[in-house]
Amino acid sequence: MGKTMNIKKAVVYVFLSLLAFLCLFFFYCLIINATRSHPEISKGFSFIPGKSFGSNLYNVLHNKNLPVVYGIVNSLLIAGSSAALAVYVSALTAYAIHAYEFRLRNAVYLFIVLIMMIPNQVTTLGFLRLIGKMGLMDSFVPLILPSMAAPVVFYFMVSYFESNLPLEIIESARIDGSHEFYTFNMIVIPIVKPALAVQGIFAFVASWNNYFVPSLVLKSNAKKTLPILIAQLRSADFLKFDMGQVYMLITIAIVPVAIIYLCLSKFIIGGVTAGSVKG
Repeated sequence: MGKTMNIKKAVVYVFLSLLAFLCLFFFYCLIINATRSHPEISKGFSFIPGKSFGSNLYNVLHNKNLPVVYGIVNSLLIAGSSAALAVYVSALTAYAIHAYEFRLRNAVYLFIVLIMMIPNQVTTLGFLRLIGKMGLMDSFVPLILPSMAAPVVFYFMVSYFESNLPLEIIESARIDGSHEFYTFNMIVIPIVKPALAVQGIFAFVASWNNYFVPSLVLKSNAKKTLPILIAQLRSADFLKFDMGQVYMLITIAIVPVAIIYLCLSKFIIGGVTAGSVKG
């Protein structure tokens, strides 16, 4: 029996090691190509880093057609604001569904969950017409404010509240004279902090990688985000095309996401596990 268990563990470890290698190998390829020049990349892949990291970084940051620094700042502003709004408003909405009893409670919950099934592409045309009439084209506002309507985050937070937030805590706070917003901000948020961190990561990454809607809304070069700049650099004229710059720009775009994952990784497993089990 013990020998069988050891064999099963060995198979699992081998499989997980292979899976980790496949995941990390493509990041390794990306970083290696970011250190090589365009002619070197054209010759094929190499496991040995090149000597063009500094020149690729300089060329990307000083590209007159691509305001990369503005793109980094714009992406950070949009992704950070969108993640904060999505997490806070969705948690507040989930708290209302969890803590209050009202007639249309189940209908509201069902309606929000059904919105999850509607792709963003379906509503894009109407969305563009609306912000055009409001004079919000080429602005960050239509990329940030709508993020507060995040049904996926709402659904996760409702599940997390049901398994980790007893109603007795809320009722005790009310008996002690605590106002509802004070209860939510000072009592509920510290309890559900792991779930907020997890959903904050996912919301940030989704907004950071979003290309479709920003490419339709943003027109000024100084307001474009990194995914738009990467697409522009990738589709440049053949004579001006530089694969070294492309890989360097993609590497720059990945760095903030990697940093956030490393800083908040301890919340991911615990938050997802607790939110997926209802007690």
